[in-house]
This record gives sequence, structure tokens and C-alpha cells, in this order.
Amino acid sequence: MIFSYKKLWKLLIDRDIKRKELCVMAGISSATLAKMSKGESVTTDSLLKICVTLHCDISDIMEITEELSAERGHEKE
Repeated sequence: MIFSYKKLWKLLIDRDIKRKELCVMAGISSATLAKMSKGESVTTDSLLKICVTLHCDISDIMEITEELSAERGHEKE
């Protein structure tokens, strides 16, 4: 399974909030957003800060998706 933060990026676009603005508003580092851009995991504390700042639920900013098909094929072996 991998993390997808596409919902967060769409929410920021819809609300006309830049990523740097979110960092300041939520008190998170730009490194955290960089990790999220790559679909990497971040702390639940960071996710909570984003949700509180944007007045939303965790499911509004992220989801867990299936692994890449090559990785799934490897699991079957």
C-alpha cells in the first residue's frame, strides 16, 4: 500500500492556498510537504496539524492506494 495526498493538493487548489502558506499556517516544515509530494509517510502529528488548519478530516487530505502493479506481482511469488 502507498499513500496518496492528491486530495490535499486538490483541496489547496480549491481554497487557493499555496503549499508554503500551508506550512506557515499549519506549523509544518517544507520537508514534510516534500515527503508528501513523493507519497511518503509523515507523522500523524503533521497530518493532524493540516486537518485542524484546513478544518477537515484525514480522509479529505489523503488515502491509501494499491501498490504499483510490479510490486503486487512480486508478492504473488
